[in-house]
Amino acid sequence: MQYKSLGSTEIKVSEFALGCWPFAGGKVWGPQDDDVSIATVHAALDKGITFFDTAEGYNDDSHSEDVLGRALVSRRADAVIATKISPPHLVPESVDETCDASLQRLQTDYIDLYQIHWPNHAVAIEDSMAALFKLRDAGKIRSIGVCNFGVQDLTAVLAKDGIVTNQLPYNLLWRPIEVEIAPKCLDNSVGLICYSPLAQGLLTGRYASPDEVPDGLSRSRLFSNDRPLSNHGEEGCETEAFDAITEVAKIADGLGEHPAKVSLAWVRSRPGITSLLVGARSPDELGLNIPAFEYDLPEGVADQLSMATEPVKAKLGSNADMWNGDNRMR
Repeated sequence: MQYKSLGSTEIKVSEFALGCWPFAGGKVWGPQDDDVSIATVHAALDKGITFFDTAEGYNDDSHSEDVLGRALVSRRADAVIATKISPPHLVPESVDETCDASLQRLQTDYIDLYQIHWPNHAVAIEDSMAALFKLRDAGKIRSIGVCNFGVQDLTAVLAKDGIVTNQLPYNLLWRPIEVEIAPKCLDNSVGLICYSPLAQGLLTGRYASPDEVPDGLSRSRLFSNDRPLSNHGEEGCETEAFDAITEVAKIADGLGEHPAKVSLAWVRSRPGITSLLVGARSPDELGLNIPAFEYDLPEGVADQLSMATEPVKAKLGSNADMWNGDNRMR
């Protein structure tokens, strides 16, 4: 397992970050046994995975923060915890209380990386940041990150200094951040934490057609707005996406590798990447993904994969919001 620093901090994290949203179960992920989630965290630590990402908003059948906290009761010192504050709680008078609630659920007295989950454009970012700096000064959080920040919001928050990461959706099928957001992060030494690096399972070969994808996952802008739970108002790019999936599978087959392994290796090969969030739901799923972090693509293959998914990139444009046609990442 390889380890990198969070921005300019001395906090080291594993390149494989365990995404803990599936621990919540519910309408997006389906039933999830808390005991299996806890076993997955322990298996991750045993494999050298130290980085765990959750959020106060991951709350359905179970609360993801609570499950992670129970898993780390006796192993907190081995873990780097990243969690997120939701947009409504970015008003200064709510920030401290919200952080305290997360600390309680996580059963810890500090959070390693506290992230703004989405921008709240009704609140001045200067006011939100001032409240977050107070948390850092008090020792409740060690570093501050953002999620889903476009260039305009990123520019505003960089003016206050102190931001170490930007968490964004990025994979072979979802490349809008390449247009302007990723270059902005690179220019300012802001590390990229990538969520959905396997396009929520699409790049694993699990689904042969759009109609096989569960409703909770087919709500993204890759799919038609006619899909249940979708509200982006666009025609989607189902044909382009599944043509690309087929092409990625062919390239992987030619290498004698699984498409998921090749797809994760492609994201790892991109500049500025700190960690990839992989949402394993069991120790077995965890084990399937670890080999991708020990594998580098042969020369020229990354370019082949990029070319295979170029039609999807062209169709999606610069809007990096996976779910809304009205881009929330300004």
